[in-house]
Amino acid sequence: MSYFRGHWQLIALTGVVFALWQTQVVLPLKLLVVFFHEFAHGAAAVLTGGEVLELSVSAQQGGYAVTRGGSRFWILSAGYLGSLVIGLSLLLAALRSRADRAILGGLGALMILCCVLFIRESFALVFCAFSGAAMMLAAWVLPRQVCDLILRVIGVTSLLYAPYDIFDDTIRRAALRSDARMLAEEVGGTTLMWGGLWLAVSALVILAALRFALAPHSNLSSGR
Repeated sequence: MSYFRGHWQLIALTGVVFALWQTQVVLPLKLLVVFFHEFAHGAAAVLTGGEVLELSVSAQQGGYAVTRGGSRFWILSAGYLGSLVIGLSLLLAALRSRADRAILGGLGALMILCCVLFIRESFALVFCAFSGAAMMLAAWVLPRQVCDLILRVIGVTSLLYAPYDIFDDTIRRAALRSDARMLAEEVGGTTLMWGGLWLAVSALVILAALRFALAPHSNLSSGR
């Protein structure tokens, strides 16, 4: 029972996000995770010697990253797992640090920068510019505890969305032209194999974070 007392707010937040999953309330958060997915593709390209040409997000929770050069294995593998790691990092930063306003503002600035450098389609431009500006404004005017809560909501949504997205795109709809299918075509193996591997890795990452990275007490506190 002491575990639940120490983490009841985070548990309740997860329950609320899950309960609203199929509503329009959570849609902007899902689109944000899609942005993380495409950003992770681009980051993998840059880190393996390539470059990013364009990023985009659609209203249908789709998106794409156009890259040149770099390692196709890491670029294709980075989308689902990268969005999970980004969301997990934001959640743990909110839980373990007091730099919530700086982190939220930095995330907003990153989205604005991506708008300037890589985003060309109108919906993606509006969504990313508005989201980035809203984050920067929130970091500027809202109390740290509210910024902390915003980061928690983003992190929890990413942790729920990434494994679901892997299962839906690569296992339930294996014929879809997903990252896993392209990796199977270019590297070898099957769509189900890569999807199953990514799903297992995502589950292990989430479990490891919950077991080893969470502090004994994660509830919001003005004195933290």
